[in-house]
Amino acid sequence: MDTTVVNTGTEGKTWGGGNQPLKASYGKMMMWFFILSDALTFSGFLAAYGFSRFKFIGSWPIADEVFTHIPFFHGNYPMIYVAFMTFILIMSSVTMVLAVDAGHHMKKAKVTIYMFLTIIGGLIFVGSQAWEWATFIKGDYGAIQTNGGNILQFVDTDGNRVAVRDIAISEHGERVQHERKSGLWFVSEGTLPSYTVDEVYNGLEANPNVLVRTQTLTEDGKKTVLSREESLKQIKENGKLVVEGANLHVNEYGSPLFADFFFFITGFHGFHVFSGVVINIIIFFNVILGTYERRGSYEMVEKVGLYWHFVDLVWVFVFTFFYLV
Repeated sequence: MDTTVVNTGTEGKTWGGGNQPLKASYGKMMMWFFILSDALTFSGFLAAYGFSRFKFIGSWPIADEVFTHIPFFHGNYPMIYVAFMTFILIMSSVTMVLAVDAGHHMKKAKVTIYMFLTIIGGLIFVGSQAWEWATFIKGDYGAIQTNGGNILQFVDTDGNRVAVRDIAISEHGERVQHERKSGLWFVSEGTLPSYTVDEVYNGLEANPNVLVRTQTLTEDGKKTVLSREESLKQIKENGKLVVEGANLHVNEYGSPLFADFFFFITGFHGFHVFSGVVINIIIFFNVILGTYERRGSYEMVEKVGLYWHFVDLVWVFVFTFFYLV
């Protein structure tokens, strides 16, 4: 039986059609399609974040005043832990590159080592992000939400933050000893955390060195600190709710959208990292079992490497938009 051969005129060129356009396998092409679509999704999220921040620029929280914690250490360390998380993720991307390169040279032992290091880096990052979430939800200082939805924080005369729990005084003139609670996901009107507005007002009245700081930024980019008289007036007349930590309705840091975007964007990215860790673990055990050695190709390591590099690159943009700008 005769076979008909059709010449397309593209033989010998990079794009020649057939089963492997651009000499890329089906699986690798599909991974690139996924990365492209996911990149558009993250771009939409970050664009929405940028628009919201620009719209509420006068009351948007300052990242250096929010992300100041380090595990097992007390003090004010702006952005140090977030920088550590970023370094770990970037280094895991480096070990992934080394794993892919080792796979190209069919060096099973090196692929195993570098995949293991990549998994460890991913687990450290996911664990760090979980700790950051818990700290963000729990809060540190607390604040007062006004009837208009604004957030009032407390500072001393030197500009240092003062916690609500350190100034709240009951009607009997005693310092209130409430159990500290984690932030609630939804707070309905009239649902108070550990303290009442009256208790905070009593404490503010009894502490002449404590002032109220609003979220409105001055010309030099600092938050506005009210006078002593105006501080007492704002709490007395406009104080509505004591806020501790952050939830999807209100947070002690400022605009509610700040917490909403934080949970959504970092959570979505964290899900990608967690998924990547799970996939890497599966590939890691396949490497140990010699699956790819028998196939004569470590392309699967390269495909998961593309995904891991994409996750790393997305975090660079999230880190820049959310924490640095």
